[in-house]
Amino acid sequence: MMEEVEKSEEQRTKVADKHKGVCSDGEEDERQKDAGENVGDGDTSPRPAKDLKRHPLEHSWTFWFDNPSAKCKQVAWGSSIRPIYTFSTVEEFWSLYNNLHRPSRLTAGADLHCFKNRIEPKWEDPVCAPGGRWTMTFPKSKSDTCWLYTLLAMIGEQFDFGDEICGAVVNVRSRQEKIALWTKTAANEAAQMSIGKQWKEFLDYNDVIGFIFHEDAKKLDRGAKNKYST
Repeated sequence: MMEEVEKSEEQRTKVADKHKGVCSDGEEDERQKDAGENVGDGDTSPRPAKDLKRHPLEHSWTFWFDNPSAKCKQVAWGSSIRPIYTFSTVEEFWSLYNNLHRPSRLTAGADLHCFKNRIEPKWEDPVCAPGGRWTMTFPKSKSDTCWLYTLLAMIGEQFDFGDEICGAVVNVRSRQEKIALWTKTAANEAAQMSIGKQWKEFLDYNDVIGFIFHEDAKKLDRGAKNKYST
């Protein structure tokens, strides 16, 4: 679909093996000043070179940020989540990604989401409501690479059941980090199992991961049990 991006010697090799299709033609990083509320190193507005060839993605995607300091001031769950920017090309993705903090640099309590445009990262969203999530757990400050590979697999349409995917979120906590992959139809066991197995393969993740229905999570909170595992 698109040529391989050249970010560094190590990243080029790894991404080429795992995520063929999400790339640009050697885009230059455009570092801007003036940091943005705990989430970015600078202005996240995409500004690719004027003559750079664009590589459109199959879907548009939106980054969302849940600021831990704002959570303390809000009563309703989810009211502190705000959209950062929507991107629809490979060049826009890299421009945004290069100006956002990696999970290891986010404040404990922060959540960074990347969801298909017009799908909000909330259980109440009508697309997400009948779905669920796969979750991977990482030691503190060890999820950066897997977060990138998850994003590349999603926006590069690497999943056989890609239409089932709503988006992904990385949760940064004081002792660990979690990446969750949200899907649409929890009851479709075949689709969910395919997504879970492929996700592990893309990330070379060897531990068992579980899938929880959003409906169970809403009712039981931490008492919700895995319905599927792989």
